Amino acid sequence: MRESLENLLTDPTAAKLLIIILGLLGIILIVTFLKHLLGRYLRDSDNWYTVRKTMNGASYVLFILFVLFVYSDRLGDIMVMLGVAGAGLAFALQEVIISIAGWIAIVTGRIFRSGDRVQLGGIKGDVIDFGILRTTIMEIQDWVDGDLYNGKIVLVANSFVFREPVFNYSTDFPFVWDELTIPVRFGSDSELARDILNRVADQVVGNYAKLAEQHWERMVRKYLIEDAATRPMVTMVINDNWLEYTLRYVVHFRKRKTTQDALFTEILREVEHSAGKVQFASATFELTGMPNITVRRAYEA
Repeated sequence: MRESLENLLTDPTAAKLLIIILGLLGIILIVTFLKHLLGRYLRDSDNWYTVRKTMNGASYVLFILFVLFVYSDRLGDIMVMLGVAGAGLAFALQEVIISIAGWIAIVTGRIFRSGDRVQLGGIKGDVIDFGILRTTIMEIQDWVDGDLYNGKIVLVANSFVFREPVFNYSTDFPFVWDELTIPVRFGSDSELARDILNRVADQVVGNYAKLAEQHWERMVRKYLIEDAATRPMVTMVINDNWLEYTLRYVVHFRKRKTTQDALFTEILREVEHSAGKVQFASATFELTGMPNITVRRAYEA
């Protein structure tokens, strides 16, 4: 047994392999200890997620550098072998290579990060994790109305960043514009109706407008974009059936559905307290005239 161990240690290849295994175990122990230590102090989930992913990536890089250091005397031979093998693997693993390149583009280009609401390859939802090959999304909508989770977790290959547009709803500007359409009957007090919508908008989404204005100012300085208005805006058009008011406003991308509910609730309350001066409209049909009708009765002989 002792002689076999001595022969193993004197064999250069076996000795280097043993050193690599010990080095791998050492890296795992160090990273595990650091995660356990930092986990006591990082209570914020976003910060802990970022630190954990960074440490995982650093451990991979450290292990690769350690292996290259162990085989530094044969680095030239290793590079030749990798070159020959890489030619065949590049063709066989095209999708994997493109996905890895997509991951590098996501990280370096800050296309999105965990927690962002995105639309990737026709899938819309929140990014809950992204790895070297795939991005994990908690999907919204589909059979669920509004921007609410439907319970599906979707894995999308990172290669999509080179093939399809990426829609990000939250990176630089975590707000979206939304609209409500309110039909009002002819004969209602049009000025009061507009005033009700303005007051309700200021009450429900006024704070969003102030925060959105600050973010938009940074967008204007960063990109070539117009200085758009973020305050609520009410417009009106007249159609054949009613006065149609449109309330346009800015809301946080996660609060769109609940904000719609709050706006409709307050608008309904204000209209009910208007003493009939403002009334909602619905599809009605009015008969303005009828042709003359002649009725003949047939009698039996």
